[in-house]
Amino acid sequence: MNIENRIEATAKNIEGKVQEAVGELTGNPEDKAEGKAKQAEAQVRHTAENIKDELKKSFE
Repeated sequence: MNIENRIEATAKNIEGKVQEAVGELTGNPEDKAEGKAKQAEAQVRHTAENIKDELKKSFE
């Protein structure tokens, strides 16, 4: 498990949630969509780290 990757993914998720909320408040669909995309990217990063962890466990 690489804690730095998980921290970056969490930060990206928070950034995406903020950007989505700003887009919602301002009525800007581009900001809202970009925020959702950042959240999806964060989820992919978390999933990749989970897979790495499981593979590491299986080889121990």
